[in-house]
Amino acid sequence: MLSSDLKTELERLHEASFGWALHCCSRNRAQAEEVLQAVYLKILQGKACYRNEASVKTWLFAVIRKTASSERRRHLLHALKTITAVRSQTRETDQPQAELERTEMQRQFQQALARLPARQRETLHLVFYQDLSLSEAAEVMSVSVGSARRHYERGKKRLREMLDREGGDYGIRWRGKESSGAVL
Repeated sequence: MLSSDLKTELERLHEASFGWALHCCSRNRAQAEEVLQAVYLKILQGKACYRNEASVKTWLFAVIRKTASSERRRHLLHALKTITAVRSQTRETDQPQAELERTEMQRQFQQALARLPARQRETLHLVFYQDLSLSEAAEVMSVSVGSARRHYERGKKRLREMLDREGGDYGIRWRGKESSGAVL
């Protein structure tokens, strides 16, 4: 049984949770919905229990990340079995491009972000889009704070370099030098 406080917090975090699930599912809306539903079911069944060891948001995002990873493996195994059984069928990818159309500037930014290594991309997403601190992002990713900080700094640097090379004005004024604590 869920406590009323936890239920209220889950309801409050639903939109952010869906955004994180969408990121964990490579922007596949159907998979993100499935993952989030599985997460809520785990919580209701007591398979995922909040123990007050972190914020509810950090705990919930970790559950979403692990569930998405498990679902991705499950879907991959199913796809491999299907391909083996029916070689003549082509696997269709479900990319909701029409739904995710963005302005040219946003598209270029998202492409640059997508070219980052997975850990850097994941860290930047958690910090900027999900408004987590580096220590909370580290906990969600199951890495040390130092490792999260390295992924964060390297990700910002590589993203800045890619965007500078493309020569676009992204509404972000890059400074030649910045302190190590400065944010993108």
